[in-house]
Amino acid sequence: MMINKILSYLDYLYPDPKCELEYSKDYELLIAIVMSAQTTDKRVNMVNRVLFDKYDSIEKLATADLKEIEEIIKPIGTYKKKSIFIKEIAKKLVEDNIYQIPNNRKYLESLPGVGRKTINVFLSVIYNEASIAVDTHVNRVSKRLNLAKEKDNVLTVEKKLMKKIPKGKWSKVHHQLVFFGRYKCKSIRPLCEDCRLKDICKYYQKNGKKHEI
Repeated sequence: MMINKILSYLDYLYPDPKCELEYSKDYELLIAIVMSAQTTDKRVNMVNRVLFDKYDSIEKLATADLKEIEEIIKPIGTYKKKSIFIKEIAKKLVEDNIYQIPNNRKYLESLPGVGRKTINVFLSVIYNEASIAVDTHVNRVSKRLNLAKEKDNVLTVEKKLMKKIPKGKWSKVHHQLVFFGRYKCKSIRPLCEDCRLKDICKYYQKNGKKHEI
């Protein structure tokens, strides 16, 4: 089966994938995931080391000056909106007297800037919850490998992946697909030459060897 070929190759490439975002507290991971939209984990880690060193508790972050947060996270882009999310998440956690973020989707949905993808990643990493988060990499790879249709939205892609992939592998495969999209099946100039999946890849069939190095 096609899915078995894909999973086998992902296991070969990334046998033990882990979230690349750095954190020491659960709220740091949550904020890091929110910040990771439209930027790289490497850049998020860079600004977060400064942010969480300066504001080393949720209370300090909740009362931080918004302009100072903006200045720290400026390198990641869309920093004004993300600065508001950071401060508002911290404020709500303090107001709700939450010092361990619960395994509760409804509560997580109530936090500013926290959407389905963020929740899926957070619960997978912190609580080992079986979930598949569809970010730009997972979305692109899924469509190239015929696991979803080009017109499918991210929720449809997520549901299709959940049907095709055994539940016990959801979280692992999520990370593997992220890495595969980030480092090999890239948006621009993907590394197709030695890819073992190019015979089932729509992108490769359409573009042939144009992007091989």
